Order: sequence, then structure tokens, then C-alpha cells
Amino acid sequence: MPAQDYNPFAKREQFGRTNLIVYKVLTIVSWLFVVITGAYYTFNKPHEHRHHHINHTIWGQNDHRRTSFSLNSVVISIYWVVTLVLQAHYVRYLWDADESYKTSAANVGSHFILHNTLTFGFIMLWVRGHFWLGEILLAINLFNLVLLYFRHSSYPRLIHIPIVSAPLAWTYVAMLWDGAAAVNAHNLPARVAGNIIIWGLLAIGGFYLLVFKDYSMGFELAILSLAIALGQLGTKALAIQWVLAFVIMGLLLIGSVVIAVPSVIGQRKEDLPQVVDEDRERAPLLDDH
Repeated sequence: MPAQDYNPFAKREQFGRTNLIVYKVLTIVSWLFVVITGAYYTFNKPHEHRHHHINHTIWGQNDHRRTSFSLNSVVISIYWVVTLVLQAHYVRYLWDADESYKTSAANVGSHFILHNTLTFGFIMLWVRGHFWLGEILLAINLFNLVLLYFRHSSYPRLIHIPIVSAPLAWTYVAMLWDGAAAVNAHNLPARVAGNIIIWGLLAIGGFYLLVFKDYSMGFELAILSLAIALGQLGTKALAIQWVLAFVIMGLLLIGSVVIAVPSVIGQRKEDLPQVVDEDRERAPLLDDH
């Protein structure tokens, strides 16, 4: 039996009926775990009596551990609602009559299921104040999503954005968010360190924009930078983190627009590398899929 038959993350040209059924079930169940858990802990905190003083809702924990990477709940909630809705749309591709769409959806399925499982675990740890364990899960998920990005980078945008780029952009920011909470980074040295580390978001966004011409990553990191900026407003009288976050957001937006406009109007230069082939990128937007 070929080695790839033992590897759920191997890229395949086709999937058997049994494999597709497994992907359909696990994809839906793992996605529902994230949706239900995220919704529940947005409004409720864990009720365990042991260490109850560190138990909070998702955003209660964000407010309880104020750091230089505390986020704006409204922006992040909108970001995740849109992402989850687009992920629900992705699930339907597993039933698509077009074999190319079905195969593409199944090929990213294992990574998506693992992402959902790790995200579910992170939420459970975050609301209970187990930040270091949460950071480990985020690091594993980052490896999972980076691998997904580089191994499956030629799929339509309606698969690439909700399954690959949006979760990946979020994981970069979540590691800063959770890591700052883990070290309780609220004093002056921690804020100075945060002022330096935040520029990493511009470096990461610039990398995906310049190397892969992936404007979706640029826009997503810009939105997440906005969440940091708004989350930092009024935190400290002399803090500049919100200013830096707004600057990074603006630069990422400009870079994303510069990359996106030629692609949208069909003026892509042939010598520029691109995450998604132009014809495949437009396909889901021009037909009934």
C-alpha cells in the first residue's frame, strides 16, 4: 500500500467514497465544536470552582489581562463570524458535483479538522487562564497552517481565504495575544517590548504580499492590526502601541490594494508569483459554486 495512504495530510488526485464520508463528518463536527464553544464562552465563563478566580469569558479574560496586545472584541468577533460563515460555505464543496472542487476541499480537510480541534482546545484553555498550554496549541496550529499554506496554495479564493489565510493570520496575532497574557505583560518594559514585536505583523504581511502576492493575508492582518489598535486606545496615557498598530494597518492596506487591484482587473504580470492561479481564482466568483 502506498505510503501516502497512511498519511491523512498527503495531497491526492482523488478520494474514495469512504474517505470523503470521513472528511464530511469530521469537518462538520469539528467546525461545530469551534462555533458552539466560541459562542458559549463569549457570554459565559467556566463554572469550575477550583481556580474560579482565573476563569473568565473570552473577552472577560482579554479585559482581565490587559497587555500591549489586548484586542478589540467587536473587530475580532466580526472577523470570526465572517470567517466561520465562509468556512460553512467551504463545507459544501465536499458535496460538489465538480470533482476538482471536491478534491481541493478534501485535500485541505485534514489540516482544517486539526485546526478546528486545536482552536477548540485553545478556547478551553484561554477562558481558564492556562495561557502557556494555550501557546503550545497555537504554535502547533501555526505549524499546521503554514504547512497547509505552502502545500495547498493553488486553490480558489473561496477555499483559500476561510480555510488557509484567515486562520493563519489570526494564529500569528493570537500567539502575541496569548503570549503577552502568559507573561502578564503590562509594565513599562513589557510595553516597550510590545512596541518592537508588533512590527513583526508588518514583516509577516509584507512577506506574503511581496513573495506570494497574497492580498488576502495583507487585508486580514490589517484588520487584526486594527483590532490591536482599538484595543489599546486609552490603555495608558503615554502608550504608543495603538499608534504603531494604526500605522501597520495603513501600510498593509496600501500594500494589499496595490497587489489586489491588478489581479482584480486582470492586469497581472506573468513574471509575478501568485498564490492562486488567475483563472482558478475567478472561477468561484463567476459560476454557481
